[in-house]
Amino acid sequence: MTKKRKTALIIGASGGIGSALVVLCAEQGYKVLTLSRRTDGLDITDEDSVCRHAKTIKGGLDLVVIATGALEVDGLRPEKTMQNVSAAHLLKQFQTNALGPALLLKYFAPKLTKARRSVMIVLSSRVGSIGENYIGGWVSYRAAKAALNQIVRTAAIELEHKNPRAICIAYHPGTVLTDMTQKYLKGKTSVLPKDAVIDLMSVVDRLSPRDTGQFLDWAGKKAVW
Repeated sequence: MTKKRKTALIIGASGGIGSALVVLCAEQGYKVLTLSRRTDGLDITDEDSVCRHAKTIKGGLDLVVIATGALEVDGLRPEKTMQNVSAAHLLKQFQTNALGPALLLKYFAPKLTKARRSVMIVLSSRVGSIGENYIGGWVSYRAAKAALNQIVRTAAIELEHKNPRAICIAYHPGTVLTDMTQKYLKGKTSVLPKDAVIDLMSVVDRLSPRDTGQFLDWAGKKAVW
């Protein structure tokens, strides 16, 4: 009997990590579906847009990766101090990095298969960790990612009741060299997207339902909330 081919959906597939993930998933034998703003016109901050695009994707997904997010939104750079915080910047960060993924979880988590183990990964950042914030700054981005982590945790609890074999986690990919991050690296060690997604898929392969709702890093270790 022929084994059924697994299906992966990459949301944010035109970005650095998303595009590398599309290639790797295809190499690993997945049937790969993609959605992005650049290619499909998906606006994750608009519920009508998310709902409309969700209707184009059938259920039975084995893997969903939400690889959306932005460090800069509309050219607004991370704040250095609280005195640089503005209502507009804070709102835009929450729309992009918290509201958007929340809507994607709402419409795409129900499309995970119930026939076997499935995985939903939402790219987050250790910068959103409250417990590991020792230097301050980047107020809006930090707050939006912290909110995202809470959203993922809550979604995972609900999903566990509806689909016990589904796994939903927030994921810190490490410092990845992309258009979004390159101006902020300042000598920090970084990895290329093609290497980052190898780590991501290695974590995917090791996940079990007991890991659902966790905040994990590229090595599969728990990050501090």
